[in-house]
Formats: sequence, C-alpha cells, structure tokens
Amino acid sequence: MPKAQIKSRADLDSFKRKMAKKYKVSCPTNVKLLKTYHKMTKNKKVKASKILENLLRTRPVRSFSGIVNVSVLTKSYPCPGKCIYCPREKDIPQSYLKGEPAVDRAILTHFNPYLQVQIRLKSLEKTGHPIDKIELRIIGGTWSYYPKKYQTWFIKECFRAANEFIKEGPTSSGKSDLLKLQKTNEKAKCRIIGITIETRPDYIDIEEIKRMRKLGVTRVELGVQSIYDDVLEINKRGHKILATIKATKLLKDAGFKVSYQMMPNLPGSNFKRDVKMFEELFSNPDFQPDLLKIYPLALVKKTPLYKWSQQVKFKPYSKERLIKLLIEIKKRIPYYCRIQRIVRDIPSESIIEGGAKISNLRELVQKEMKKQGRKCKCIRCREVKENYDPKEKLYLFQEDYPASDGKEIFLSFENKKREKIYALLRLKIPFYEARPRESEILPVLKKATIIREVHTYGQMLPIYRGQTSTGSPQHKGLGKKLIKQAEKITKKYGFKKIAVISGIGVRGYYRKLGYRLENTYMLKKLV
Repeated sequence: MPKAQIKSRADLDSFKRKMAKKYKVSCPTNVKLLKTYHKMTKNKKVKASKILENLLRTRPVRSFSGIVNVSVLTKSYPCPGKCIYCPREKDIPQSYLKGEPAVDRAILTHFNPYLQVQIRLKSLEKTGHPIDKIELRIIGGTWSYYPKKYQTWFIKECFRAANEFIKEGPTSSGKSDLLKLQKTNEKAKCRIIGITIETRPDYIDIEEIKRMRKLGVTRVELGVQSIYDDVLEINKRGHKILATIKATKLLKDAGFKVSYQMMPNLPGSNFKRDVKMFEELFSNPDFQPDLLKIYPLALVKKTPLYKWSQQVKFKPYSKERLIKLLIEIKKRIPYYCRIQRIVRDIPSESIIEGGAKISNLRELVQKEMKKQGRKCKCIRCREVKENYDPKEKLYLFQEDYPASDGKEIFLSFENKKREKIYALLRLKIPFYEARPRESEILPVLKKATIIREVHTYGQMLPIYRGQTSTGSPQHKGLGKKLIKQAEKITKKYGFKKIAVISGIGVRGYYRKLGYRLENTYMLKKLV
C-alpha cells in the first residue's frame, strides 16, 4: 500500500497484516514499530512523519485533551473519615484497591513518587505521546490530613522526577529546595502545568489554601458525595453540606479549579433525590463545580456498607436504572462543566453485588442517549479531540453565572452549533462587599480578577519545539485571545489588575504576555 494511502489506523493495520503475510513474520505491534521509527529518525535514515507518528501512537485518547495525566499514589495513612461505603485494604490508601492501574504502579515502586512519575512518563513516551505538558494528579486518602513534611517531600520528588526525566535515574539526593525544583521545572522538557489533590471539604481552610499554593496545587477534588445532610449522616461522612459550601467558596476565591466527586445511589437517597441533587449543583450559586467525577455506589465487599446491606433492606440501582439516572444527570450538565469520569476503575472481582459493576458505563450511556436523539453538553463530550478542521469557523462564547459570592465568566472558542469546543477560560469576578473579609485569601489577590483556568484542547503538541500542526488547534493563539478578552472584561468591571493561578510549567507562557510572578500567582497590572 503506497504511503499516501495510509491515512487511518485501519489502513495501517491492513498494511501491517499484508506485509506480515508477504514476508511470513508475525505482525509487529505499534509500540515496536514506533521504537524502530524513532531510532531511524534519530539516525536520519528516514524523514520524520507526524502522520505516521500519530497513527502509531497507542491509545491516542490519552493526549487528545491537550495534556497528559500522570497519577501518583501516596502511601497509606490513617483517614479521618468513617464512611461506610469506603473500601479498606491493608497497606493501601483508603478508598483504593489493588487491581486499579495507578495502585498497581504504586505497589511496584513501593509508593515512591519519583519512580511512579518516571515509570509513567516512560510508558507514555514509549507509546508515542508527547510528555511536555503534565497534569500531575496526586491520589490516595485525604491529602490535607497527611503529615506536612511528607506532603512537601512527595511534591518535591514529583518535580525532581519530571526535571530529571531525560536522564537515567536519580542524579541528586532529593534534598533540593522545593522552590529551586519548581524554578527548574519552568524550563524543563517535562513541565508540570497543573497539580491536583484529593481532600475532604472539612479540611479546607485559609491556612491549608496558602500551603497548597506554595506546593503548586492548582486544582482540588472535593469528596462531596452528596448535598443532603441526612444522607451524609447515614453514611457517616463526618461533615455537613455547609463544609462543602465553605470549601468551594474559599477555593474559588483563591483561583483554584474545583472538582466534585459525587456518589449517587447512597443509602438515604433515591432516584428522584439524586436527579434533584445534580439540578441543584448548577442552579445554586453555593456549588457550581467546574468539573465532576460521578461515582455511582459500587457495593464492595471490603466496606462496612456491605455488611450493613446484609442486615438492612438496601438494594443498589440495577444496570438499567443506573443508565437512566446518568442520562437524566447528563441532560442537566451545563456547557461550562466537564464530567471527568463516570464509574471508578475498581477491579470487577472486588464488587460483590449491585451498583456500578460496568466498566464501560459511560459508553453505554452515550449509546442510549444517541438512540434518544440527545447529546451531552459537558466539555469532555464536546472536546475537539482528533476532529480538528483548520477551516472551520470558530465563535467566541461567553456565559456568566453567579457562584460563591461572585460572578464566574466562562469564555470559549467553539463551532457555531457548540458541538465542538476548542479552548476555554474561566474568569472569577469577586464581589468583596458581599462576603466576609476572612475570605480574602492572599493580599496579592486583593482587588484583582482571577483567571482560574486556560485550556486549549485537541491533540497535544510539544512545547519545547514550538511546534504547530494542521491536525491540532494547539499553538494557534486561541489561549492568548481568550486572555486578552479576560483582560478587557476585567477593566470593564473596574479592576486594575488580573491574576492567574498558573501551574509551575506555564509561568513562562504568561511572562511573554506581560505577567509577573508574585506570591505564587502570575499578576498583571492593567493600564
């Protein structure tokens, strides 16, 4: 098959089978071909081909969102929660189980963060993914409950691993100062452009927020689970919904992106209440999460709830009921929210009966919605991914909504029908007179608007080469245009400065736009 005719993965697979049959050899894997291809391009035996490289890339979806995720699991520490639905396994952080990919990687490295990051980066690079822009996700238990010394060491080791990735193994003692490691990462090959941690709402206060900023955290996943106090009490969550409202407010005031982990089908709730719960998430200004992880209850043997369910009449939703619920939820998601995940990646053998057993639940829900002629409006379902058309006309959309005693402005570049989203920006307009003075987190943010997120979707492109592509909207200036629009809006509201909760690896990008580092934020004074 001529080179020009290999335009899809189906073409490539067909060509591989044809050649294997012709030369009577086993069909090579894409990973092996990619390794050989990289070796030949390095030795200048063949010319580099982005088309071929893209076709050989394994699981391309991993970098279709413009970044690559690297999940790193902490070692096990006692959890302050007593939740009856939470699995407990020896030497594993609470709520996690052996068999989950990230857990198995952590066990393999004895929970060493440096090795976890390096192994993941090697795997991504080996399978053809760019590794310039890393979204670091720290998982395992309640981060804010972990010893402060361990937190600092853990983050330092992650930065060191990213900084030293191009070298073979550790080259320093690990005693480097965190600020020095962060400074190095600003120009490293593998830049950490954002850090996410998981924690409980009742562990968020002003001091915790200041500490998270020093560590470089930009996004927080709150274990909300339910917005009903009676449900929280039945399931022994240990806090009330007021804690979630307060945590959301403090985090957004400081510019963090806020993700909610929600758990429908908990004891004490029902189908109608679960649907109403998701309606309220986006109608009540006290909530308005930027992202969602929907983890319908999975009845796992290693939980107090499993024993309790044997004595009390409690039945998790059936598969059909669960799909119906998720469709009802998806119908209510606004354009400015992204559903990150539906269903936990718990190994099926750990689930005894009922609940979310199906690993491809999201796919089944989308299939059923398509039958009904419905489409989900969430960001993930509309990401441009590999469907970028450079000739398609883009439109600037703006949505304003009240949230946490302020106004959120969601800017986005999308196609006319809003079926494909190319880039987005979240701008927080604080209303200081409407909130307690204690909520003014840091002096640097006083009388400033805050850009909480800027993101361009599509196939991730390397930043260190300054590369552009006709197959991706990245590096086309969409982010800069959104930032310029945010600056115009800031001046319109009477503010004279704008701040960005920038990830460490993106500081250089903002410096080029006139922003300067001040107390962990990138700041620009507007004339």
